Amino acid sequence: MPTLPPLDGIRVVDLSRVLAGPYCTALLADAGADVVKIEPTAGEDSRHLGPFRDGESIYFNVLNRGKRSLALNLKDDADRKVLFDLLDTADVLVENFRPGVTARLGIDYDTVHARNPRLVYASISGFGQDGPLAGSAAYDLVVQALSGIMSITGSPESGPTRLGESFGDLVAGLFAAWGISSALVGTRESGVGQHLDVAMFDSMLAMLPTAHSQLQASGVAPAGVGNRHPVSTPFDTYRASDGLFVLAVASQSGFEKLAHTMDRADLLGDNRFADDTSRTDHEPALRAEIEIWAKDKTVAEVVAVLGAAGLASSEIWNVEQALSSEQSRHRGLVESFDHPVAGTIDYVRQPVVFGDSARPGVRRSPLLDEHRQPLLSEIASR
Repeated sequence: MPTLPPLDGIRVVDLSRVLAGPYCTALLADAGADVVKIEPTAGEDSRHLGPFRDGESIYFNVLNRGKRSLALNLKDDADRKVLFDLLDTADVLVENFRPGVTARLGIDYDTVHARNPRLVYASISGFGQDGPLAGSAAYDLVVQALSGIMSITGSPESGPTRLGESFGDLVAGLFAAWGISSALVGTRESGVGQHLDVAMFDSMLAMLPTAHSQLQASGVAPAGVGNRHPVSTPFDTYRASDGLFVLAVASQSGFEKLAHTMDRADLLGDNRFADDTSRTDHEPALRAEIEIWAKDKTVAEVVAVLGAAGLASSEIWNVEQALSSEQSRHRGLVESFDHPVAGTIDYVRQPVVFGDSARPGVRRSPLLDEHRQPLLSEIASR
């Protein structure tokens, strides 16, 4: 019989806005937490960010699925009292104000911790709560630029290139959700919560183990190499008769299998391709051999032949193809809810399968201040 969702019974007060914080709390809601989103009386910033349908931000509604909304003016004493009363019932607080703002509002960690010592308080910011850049404005583009990820993305021709999604925000939100879950385990044992300091910059640096390894080994900062892997070859996009395919070979046995699949056993005796390092040094020559083999085959034919040989290869899907694929459908990745204004909204649920835990029922995003009365009643009856 399925057990309860892993975060069932955990209440999260969400003071965050736009992306990093809301993404974190959406993951927690997907895992069963009761997330109460505190919004300004005019609504959270991303309610006003496109794309829109019937005046409703699809972006906001995807990121705030499964939450309840309460609108408060945090500069107003009465509204701030409502917030503190709510925090007395909470297990987690998430905020992504610039460092110093919560202190000015009187809702900083020390103040909140004094009232509710069990509370896990997560602060998400661009550069952390201290350090020379702590007070700097941080958008994803800035963090990608400073973290080094842009310097290794793109090609020598294109120069540094931003990743095609706001990964600085998303990775910070992901680490925050991991940190909160870990801290809740500690709180269960100790009875005392703690302050989590999650920085976008730190989070992006933590995602660069290959580049960091290259730097340590050579003493030279790695640069962008396009779609190919910086260490292993062949590991890139290649051209067939009707488009591009990807091929990933990361072992000597894999290369031997590729050579036989191409009916080019002679490549195994070529010193240029003797090992992974040599193949990477002579990447253009090996690329030419692969593309000569593939030039009279379609992408589908190439992928079928390589797949039958047990090699990792695929066509390149766009976002629509990935979301609608049989793999996504089988895994149940895309869920949907009916919004009273915007209609049906699809979203990708958090992707971890928790064994026998029941998956929380699909809960839609909230209208602004929609849950004021039930939340005030819950506070009053505690």
